Amino acid sequence: MAAASAEIRQGKPRARKPGALSPKTVAWTKAIIFVLCLGPFARLLIGAPLDLLGINPIETVRRSTGTWTLVFVLATLSVTPLRRLTGWHWLARLRRMLGLYAFFYALLHLGSYIWLEQFFDGAAIVKDIIKRPFITIGSVAFAMMVPLAVTSTDAMVRRLGGKNWIALHRLVYVLAICGVIHYWWLVKRDITQPAIYALVLMVLLGYRVVAALKKRTL
Repeated sequence: MAAASAEIRQGKPRARKPGALSPKTVAWTKAIIFVLCLGPFARLLIGAPLDLLGINPIETVRRSTGTWTLVFVLATLSVTPLRRLTGWHWLARLRRMLGLYAFFYALLHLGSYIWLEQFFDGAAIVKDIIKRPFITIGSVAFAMMVPLAVTSTDAMVRRLGGKNWIALHRLVYVLAICGVIHYWWLVKRDITQPAIYALVLMVLLGYRVVAALKKRTL
C-alpha cells in the first residue's frame, strides 16, 4: 500500500483498464476509420470517369450508396452492444462519426435518385413516392435521419437536454427498420442480402430489449 501511494505521489501513471486506449491511440484509430469509411465514396468517385461501374453506372451508384447507408446505420447500432460486451468503452467515441457517415451516404443515395434517375423532376418524384411503397418508406427513413444528423453536435445535446436528446435519437431504431424494409421491398427476386441485414438488425434490437428487461428486474 505504501509503495502504491508513493507511486501516485511521484506522478507515475496508474494501470490502464483492460480494453482502454490512450487518447492518442483513440485519435489515430478514429482517423483511420474515418478514412476507411470514405472508401465506398472514393470507389464511385474514381470509377465513374474511368467507366469502372459496370454496364449500368447509375444503378451501381444508387445501390452502393443505399447499401452503405444501411451498413453504417447498423454499425452505429452495434457500438453499444460491442462496448458493453467487450468493455471497450472507447468505441462510444465512434458512434457519432458512424451515424454522420450513414447520413452522408443517405444524402448521396437520395441525390443519385433525384439527379441521375429523375433529373430533378419534382412532379415525377412525388408520383414515384406515392406509387412505389419501397420509395415511400425509404423517404420516411431519410426524413427521420435529418433531425438526428442536425442534433448530433455537443451544442445540440446541451440545448435539448440529455433526456430529450436521447428520446429523439431513439428514432434510429425506427429508421433502421424502415431502411431494411426499403431494401427488402426493392429486391424483386433474391432476398438473401436484405434478409441478412434484417437478421443483424433483429439481433441488435433484441439485445437492447433483453438489456432493458434485465434492468427493470434489478
